[in-house]
Amino acid sequence: MLPCINWLQPFLALISSTLLTRGNNCPSSCLCPDHHTVNCAGQGLTKVPDSIPLDVRRLLLSNNWIPWIPSDFLVLYSDLVYLDLRNNSLSQLEPGTLSTSSRLVFLDLGSNNLTEISSETFGESRSLIKLRLGNNPYLTMVGRDAFTGLTSLRELELEWNGLTVLDVRVLEPLPSLRMLRLEGNPWLCNCHFAKLFVWLKENQHKLPTGMEGIECSLPLDGRRVPLSLLSEDSFRECHGALTLTDYLIVIFSGISVSVAAIMASFFLASTVHCFQRLSKGSKGDEEEGND
Repeated sequence: MLPCINWLQPFLALISSTLLTRGNNCPSSCLCPDHHTVNCAGQGLTKVPDSIPLDVRRLLLSNNWIPWIPSDFLVLYSDLVYLDLRNNSLSQLEPGTLSTSSRLVFLDLGSNNLTEISSETFGESRSLIKLRLGNNPYLTMVGRDAFTGLTSLRELELEWNGLTVLDVRVLEPLPSLRMLRLEGNPWLCNCHFAKLFVWLKENQHKLPTGMEGIECSLPLDGRRVPLSLLSEDSFRECHGALTLTDYLIVIFSGISVSVAAIMASFFLASTVHCFQRLSKGSKGDEEEGND
């Protein structure tokens, strides 16, 4: 029994050593100040390194040239809580790429080339507290359900992008939101902006720069004015403006009313006809009785 144990000890030691080395392996050109931090910032990387330890918790990839993130990225690194991808070349995020994260708390995607934040981007990342999406000059579209499921999100940065309009329903699924940055976008003061203006007015305590720090272009002359100079009366002409949905509702209501009116007329005509027949039948019976 003892010789067998003595023979297995070197083998077990080799396996343990290999596993430890693999678990604490640091990618080349990166720094690993502790077992759970990998710092690859400013290394001229054109892709996410392959040899990142699976138990990494803080991953710093800022100031590189990374154009995309593998779709299974967060499946592999399920312990990740802090991800910094600021100042890279990201132009899009594949749907579901960031939806599998259960522990991610901080995510920085600022200063990239993102054009759209689709509804499937973040999924149910319920642990996410801070999300940076600012300084993406080509970002012009945020899906209506882009932030659905981010129930713990407290800080959302969307400043200095290319947004001219934002559906206010994008912000409604964020019950924990405490800070919102929207300054620096080329907002248009049209009827599409009216509902967002009302929301901002009611939640201006969440805006670090206040209403005066956000500007929009007037529809007539294109002059940019701070939102603090506007009021709900500035959008009073929008109260009578109908959206496509409103038109469809009106059309559907009109059709429904017409159908109901036709059915009611048919029912009334049938009823009158029946009464007339009954009345004639009663008179005929009376005349026969008199005879």
